Amino acid sequence: MSGNIQLLDDTLAAARAEGRSALIAYLPAGFPTVDGGIEAVKAAFDGGADVVEVGLPHSDPVLDGPVIQTADDIALRGGLKIRDVMRTVREAHEATGRPVLVMTYWNPIDRYGVERFTAELAEAGGAGCILPDLPVQESALWREHAEKHGLATVFVVAPSSKDERLATITAAGSGFVYAASLMGVTGTRESVGEQAQDLVRRTKATTSLPVCVGLGVSNARQAAEVAGFADGVIVGSAFVQRMLDAPDAAAGLAAVRALAAELADGVRGKA
Repeated sequence: MSGNIQLLDDTLAAARAEGRSALIAYLPAGFPTVDGGIEAVKAAFDGGADVVEVGLPHSDPVLDGPVIQTADDIALRGGLKIRDVMRTVREAHEATGRPVLVMTYWNPIDRYGVERFTAELAEAGGAGCILPDLPVQESALWREHAEKHGLATVFVVAPSSKDERLATITAAGSGFVYAASLMGVTGTRESVGEQAQDLVRRTKATTSLPVCVGLGVSNARQAAEVAGFADGVIVGSAFVQRMLDAPDAAAGLAAVRALAAELADGVRGKA
């Protein structure tokens, strides 16, 4: 069975045709429970997310902030397994018909087996994988199996990436390019936003793939700001924080739905 890279491509193209950025939500699998995580993904889609990245929690998430680390810890303490991540992808995609990706560090895939992981993700209806710590020069095996199974390979670029490096990364990727930056503390966000804008400009010079930005966005105004220069706005910690702050599971789902609706307005310039 082939994965849903075409659905991802079509979804991002449809947003562009509407003259707006796509809204991409990130939610960890298994948080607060496996069933609860599946419902959270559905809630994000209900609220207006175009794409959802399902996080595969890791015991040493070197690139994740404290909010996502907290959610990962809860999921891992609950005994989350890769099969639960696949189930999350399958049930969320079957319920919504929308593109669902997995975001994961390389180590769990390496241990599980590349062919097994890609085959199961495609069978679950997954659209692809975001691999923040897999160097492009070490990615040939992954890309071979991902392509065979119809899955996107999304690499991450950063402001520190030199132009030559950007060209190498984007040439190897598919689906979209994940441009990672940080909002920074109050008073520095404007300059960091300029840094992200420059990264998008430099990345677009190397590829026709959509360039989507993960920038610490947490409200509609910020989403509108990033949507002014990026093809997609990626939001993760803000969703997880809303769930952590909620008094119960139902309130958490309502909060995810409400934030997605707010951000969906933002990417449409209605902030």
